[in-house]
Amino acid sequence: MPLTISIDAFEVVTDPAAAPPTAASDRPVRSDALDTLGATPNYLAASGFDGSLGSTALMAGASLTADDMLPIAVGLGSEDLTTADIRKASACLWRAASKLDSLTSALAAAASDDVGADVALGAVVEGMLLASYGFNEHKGDPPAPAALGRIALAAPDGTDAAAAIARAATMAGGIALARDLVNQPAGALTASGLATAAVDAIEAAAADGDPAAGTASVEVWDRERLAAERCGGLLGVNAGSTEPPTLVRMRWQPAATPRAVVHLVGKGITFDTGGLNLKSFEGMEWMKVDMGGAAAVIGAMSAIARLAPDVAVTGICCCTDNQPGPTATKPGDVLRIRNGKTVEVLNTDAEGRLVLADGLSLAVEEEPDLVVDLATLTGACLVALGDRYAGLMGNNASAIRRTEAAAHAAGEHLWHLPLPAEYREQLDSPIADLRNIGKGRYGGTLVAGIFLSEFVGETPWVHLDIAGPVRADSDAGELSKGASGFGVRTLVELVCNW
Repeated sequence: MPLTISIDAFEVVTDPAAAPPTAASDRPVRSDALDTLGATPNYLAASGFDGSLGSTALMAGASLTADDMLPIAVGLGSEDLTTADIRKASACLWRAASKLDSLTSALAAAASDDVGADVALGAVVEGMLLASYGFNEHKGDPPAPAALGRIALAAPDGTDAAAAIARAATMAGGIALARDLVNQPAGALTASGLATAAVDAIEAAAADGDPAAGTASVEVWDRERLAAERCGGLLGVNAGSTEPPTLVRMRWQPAATPRAVVHLVGKGITFDTGGLNLKSFEGMEWMKVDMGGAAAVIGAMSAIARLAPDVAVTGICCCTDNQPGPTATKPGDVLRIRNGKTVEVLNTDAEGRLVLADGLSLAVEEEPDLVVDLATLTGACLVALGDRYAGLMGNNASAIRRTEAAAHAAGEHLWHLPLPAEYREQLDSPIADLRNIGKGRYGGTLVAGIFLSEFVGETPWVHLDIAGPVRADSDAGELSKGASGFGVRTLVELVCNW
């Protein structure tokens, strides 16, 4: 995973003055306390530094000697800090100092009163790790990694630094893994390749974990197994492809009796041409990201297996590409899903819901306490909510509140959308149990959610449409241009703080 710094770069000190000198030191400051920087108003005005969250400014004059530490002001805003705020400020500090070889930071100590010392330290480390992410695997002349290789972090006495840093590295690693998978070109990551990546990730997590805490395992279903298991939705979407489909099932089973059982289901369309309902060039340009839901589940499961919560978790990824080959499913064809329901396929570009139907049917068979699916499901959700918010739908008020609370704690944005019963008639089909698209132009995100609800019954279920926040158009805080890893942190938070 291309995090250009590792946890070995971090050293925690209780007395920064006693630590070996570094090239720079930060000056965390609230926006209403700029006078504590010792800079003149004219200097601050010229630098554009106002103390807003994540803003940075070099506070150096030309008189600095080679032995002087470069002061870097980092803004904390004016409100009480959250962990997401601290990650943002830390990421922006890393970007400001990344060309230097070393840094001393008081950011964690400054934020300790707001969130606690351990949480603040972990947020600082996680923000810097994620800001260092870069995907350069396919560049012939990749850019040189950041120079920053030693970071001294001031923390109050009594901080459990080792545990905080380890947890931050685990979370950043899971998010980086999801980013890696989504950033890969579809030609380099087939459904079989995605399954192999999941196997490698879970086996690595199992090797890192404590066997006394529980076990992590993974299995892959091939085309023959999928046929035997009646996964007609996944097989129907794959029908036009030369690449075989896979279904990946990852499990974390705690050694103690689990407090809850949670299933996570991810859409793993490694490339979506639209099938015979072929997309335009503009619509197809970014369709390598259409497996972002599966990537989030894999990244979350790799972190969960290391964090070892006392909750049993199963992650299911339904993986294929969607191609317009000569044997492709045709508009008007009928597919039989694992739970026995039949679907008239009237638009082959509404394929994600077909593979999820099989995954959800499989998940609810074990009667879990909660099922959560993640999918880059509809362009309509991107139109409605933009690129920072995921749509949230579900059939259970308690499950929705629980997921909203987890996302809020994780710093990921969800917006609750309804599942209107009066829209269900849009899915009525004269020849099958339901059709895969609505009968009108509008409400596509809601109709897609209603379709998925047909495959969960009364099991508490939440659907996250992550079409918008699955990728970022530019570097911003802890995000790097490209895949965001959205959803990993919410899933881990949901499970580990059940």
